[in-house]
Amino acid sequence: MVNYAERADDANSTVAAIRAAGGDAFSAQADVQDPQQLARLFAAVSQKYGRLDILVNNAGVGGTAMLDELNADTIDRVLAVNVRAVLLATQRAVRAFSSSGGAIVNLSSALALQPVPAQALYAATKGAIDALTRVLARELGPLHIRVNAVAPGPTEAGLLQIDEQTRGYLISRTPLGRIGIPADTAKVVAFLASDAAAWITGQVIGADGGLRV
Repeated sequence: MVNYAERADDANSTVAAIRAAGGDAFSAQADVQDPQQLARLFAAVSQKYGRLDILVNNAGVGGTAMLDELNADTIDRVLAVNVRAVLLATQRAVRAFSSSGGAIVNLSSALALQPVPAQALYAATKGAIDALTRVLARELGPLHIRVNAVAPGPTEAGLLQIDEQTRGYLISRTPLGRIGIPADTAKVVAFLASDAAAWITGQVIGADGGLRV
């Protein structure tokens, strides 16, 4: 199930790509910061497939602003989407998993460990995701539920909005010599969700081309 808040065309394109590759998929609209809409998502998955195996918590919003530019509404919204929704979705996933367990993959960010001005709010939420990943791995391990996270570096899609000078600087700092693409992150997410990672939990894996080295 591909969830989207606003970009229906992107979600439907993803569904089409999954079906073209031989999979089964559908899209559903919901704002994950709304508990009632979140409950509707999980009900839709249960109705369609009868069970849940994997949860990927990848909804996120940015909060780029210097400290004196932040306001309470922005802080509340970014925390609601980037942190509270992860906790609420994880609660529902745990209830929906079978007795054999499941896999949860959270999306963190290199910014959680790489201080950058004007990213205090966003980085704080991703630091929270790193902590949640480790705590929940210990808490949910006895239920055979694995919890891991992927921390992408700058990526050519999504929330990245930078000028060419900044782009050049980031490339110069990255040992592999380029900005990331969505597939760089998606492949790590797919690995952590698969049986190939059956003995991995509580880890935050950087997918940043070595930016943090």
